[in-house]
Amino acid sequence: MSSLRNALPRRAHKERAQPEARKKFGILEKHKDYVVRARAFHRKEEIIRKLREKAALKNPDEFYFKMVNSTTVGGVHRPKPEANKYTEEELLLLKNKDMGYILQSMQSEKKKIEKLSSTLHELGAKRPNKHVYFAEDREEAKEIQSRIGESSNMPGLDNIPSRIKKKTASSYRELEERKQRLQKLEKLYGDMALQKELKKPGRKRKLREDETVNPTSQPVYKWRAQRKR
Repeated sequence: MSSLRNALPRRAHKERAQPEARKKFGILEKHKDYVVRARAFHRKEEIIRKLREKAALKNPDEFYFKMVNSTTVGGVHRPKPEANKYTEEELLLLKNKDMGYILQSMQSEKKKIEKLSSTLHELGAKRPNKHVYFAEDREEAKEIQSRIGESSNMPGLDNIPSRIKKKTASSYRELEERKQRLQKLEKLYGDMALQKELKKPGRKRKLREDETVNPTSQPVYKWRAQRKR
């Protein structure tokens, strides 16, 4: 009997729309819309209640050191700048850690570049045929030449599917991007190494362009020779 009941056509019950006289008030709110609106209203109401309770129970003699170490700018609390938070030794240690991370990134990029280069090495160029053939007479030489001509007419790189060509082009783009990233990392590592050396004690001066043997875009410094005991 239940199967027969399910086989009979049923009327599709539709939700009531906004009456014609109330069209100016927009779409008629359904129960699920009311539930969402009511929950949002009660959540905001609960937040306001907790803030009022916190303000009512606030201790007027309450003190935190952040009250002294921060300033109010436009109604927003901002901590005072801590210029001497780290010592010179701690700053040098942090720079060493940063340099180690950059060096590790450089090594990783070099390995990826080598792997990509070995995969794409001379992929778009035909290899020259250096095979030497020996023939007993002219007839055999002509036969060998005809075979070589047939093998050269075989489908080459020009007949590669477009999907493989797109993949190869994206690999070349990735290789170029990794090379540029490696150059940036090497430049950054050189700058950080120079700053680290300049932090070390000892008298030094910046050389002029006419004093440098191999002029470069980077500044060159010379340390005063010190007698080692």
